[in-house]
Amino acid sequence: MSNKIVLASGNKGKLSEFAQLFSPMDIEVIPQADFDVPEAEETGLTFVENAIIKARNACEHTGLPAIADDSGIEVDYLLGAPGIYSARYSGLDASDTDNLNALLAALKDVPENERTARYQCILVMMRHSKDPTPLICQADWQGRILTSPIGDDGFGYDPVFWVDEHKCSAAQLSSEQKHAISHRGKAIRQFMTEFQA
Repeated sequence: MSNKIVLASGNKGKLSEFAQLFSPMDIEVIPQADFDVPEAEETGLTFVENAIIKARNACEHTGLPAIADDSGIEVDYLLGAPGIYSARYSGLDASDTDNLNALLAALKDVPENERTARYQCILVMMRHSKDPTPLICQADWQGRILTSPIGDDGFGYDPVFWVDEHKCSAAQLSSEQKHAISHRGKAIRQFMTEFQA
């Protein structure tokens, strides 16, 4: 199989994380934007469905294997919301700040012990667009939602995601610390093990 894999994402934060996490492998990860791949319409009802839709779309347009991640944050008090709608929680063209503020508003006055949450990551690799057995990896990262943002690093909901093991928000972690414990870091390590098996 080609040592080139198309990354089916236009999210700059994800692109940066994938580039760092894949650097030890002898695989060239190329963003789908380099091939002018149109964004896939995420019509799935689960993270797995959406990741498969995105990977298949990238395979179809490039003829190369593709990897896609569908990830988001699940808040227990909100019955798993924002979930698959994390990137568009406050609307289709929402910014990270818009989404983060919408989440804080939804949790207004909710006590600390009821603000438990987790980041979820599903990683799918398809060898071609008709691949009947895509490689699927899943990992999560447990935490809770703060009442206001702290920290300047990371992206998405990181400034309000409390990481108990480091006693700080995800946006206060170094990229090395984050990759070691995050949902995406864990899913990619799982992928590397399976891929090289």
